[in-house]
Amino acid sequence: MSQEEKFKEISPADFFYRNRDIAGFSNPVRALYTAVRELVENSLDACEARGILPDIILFLNIEGQADSERNIVRIKIADNGGGIPPEHIPNAFGKILFGSKYTLIQSRGTFGLGGKMAYLYGQITTNNPLEVTVGYRKKIFFFKIMIDIKKNEPMILERKEKPNSTGWNGTIVSFTLEGDYFRAFPKILEYIKLSALVTPYGNITLVDTYGRLIRFSRSTLKMPNPPRETLPHPHGVDVEMVKRLVEENKKKTLLSFLTKSFHRVGKETARKILEQLKLPPDESVGSLGLDDIVRLTQALKSYDDFLPPDAGVLSPIGEELLKEGIKKELEPEVLAVESRRPQAYSGHPFIVEVGIAYGGKITPPPDGSPIIYRYANRIPLLYDEANDVAYKVVNKLMNWKRYKIDPRVDPVRIIVHICSTKIPYKTVGKEYVADRPEIEREILNGLRNTSREISTYLSRKRSVEREKKRLDVYRKYLPLIIKFAEEAAGGKIRVKETDIKSLLSKMDRYGAVQE
Repeated sequence: MSQEEKFKEISPADFFYRNRDIAGFSNPVRALYTAVRELVENSLDACEARGILPDIILFLNIEGQADSERNIVRIKIADNGGGIPPEHIPNAFGKILFGSKYTLIQSRGTFGLGGKMAYLYGQITTNNPLEVTVGYRKKIFFFKIMIDIKKNEPMILERKEKPNSTGWNGTIVSFTLEGDYFRAFPKILEYIKLSALVTPYGNITLVDTYGRLIRFSRSTLKMPNPPRETLPHPHGVDVEMVKRLVEENKKKTLLSFLTKSFHRVGKETARKILEQLKLPPDESVGSLGLDDIVRLTQALKSYDDFLPPDAGVLSPIGEELLKEGIKKELEPEVLAVESRRPQAYSGHPFIVEVGIAYGGKITPPPDGSPIIYRYANRIPLLYDEANDVAYKVVNKLMNWKRYKIDPRVDPVRIIVHICSTKIPYKTVGKEYVADRPEIEREILNGLRNTSREISTYLSRKRSVEREKKRLDVYRKYLPLIIKFAEEAAGGKIRVKETDIKSLLSKMDRYGAVQE
């Protein structure tokens, strides 16, 4: 006899408790790395959203041993990002899927759960509370919080507040979790270094369990313009999104609804769409039935004359800051960068930025594979490289022979950054970007242009080296030839040393003498 099925509802916190692997907490190494990454991203976002030069300090300390492979690690991070209003602190840290990430704006965070997944993972592996200190305006607030997993609600164990006598505004978060400290630390250090590469305007300090301080100092005071929130573009909507917008705007007219709820929809365009649907412009949005909403959605998605999304809402690193960061962290002999023109996929604006650094302190790849530094909204992506769009372009689509560069053996580093209001990640763990044709094309064209610059430099360098060798031969034998000529002429001819230098200079086609 078959057993009767049981049905049960679970909370978002309970879901991620049961399925922590999909958010990047699959093993002790990955869990510690992911927790650090999420906290650093949150701190950088908090600073940049307010136009504050980031000052971030990260402490990692082993407090005990769980077993032979797992340590009890305390993570503590402090930033100067302006703090959080006290009424939002418990939910911001103790409620899964609550946060400031659910708008159409470029940010490192996407799903609003990465940091809280780290706290949740810490709670279920060590059963210790999260400690949060927030400097906000004239007060400092302290909370001890645990997450009620079944209810997806914060449990406030302790709450204190005191006057903010120093004027510090920011957030300090401290909690423990199980992780493999020694195997995760190299990845964490690489992540911090690559974050510093695209954040040359920030100070990021790492203090390890031995008290060693590793500091990545800012080299510029210039910051990118902060991103701006935007409305959904008609080509990127679906029926559910339009239904929600209709619910929020029932009292508006259809004309007002279209022009104020969607990006790049003007009055004339709105009138054309409504005319096509045979809907009166002054009719109330609340009068739309489900069939009308479906028809409206289809009309918005199929209308061809919308302007593309405005990329002015995005915040690319910019060529100047990208160059500054590459110089600071990699110290190459030569580099080329390009910020591509804004493009769009599925109604979402995006910008691709590409850099190639060559020589200097850069060494050849140790394993014969091109080294690609991948970024999405300034997040370094260190795992699952072979599934990423940048890997595909570099290894399968790019014809490196044309530029006489071989990233498998040459001292080359390739930097690819994608910024967008919606990065097309393939997983919640945010480790690789889907190979959308529009993004693929922009990366390829960016690599071609930057490779051309590097190739031109290297071609000239090789020509100069050949010229130096040629001139070295003349420099060695020309004085001897002149000496024999003078002797053969019985001393009637005298050639000055300055004449020899002048002759060599005239023979120099690439400025090799000066160099």
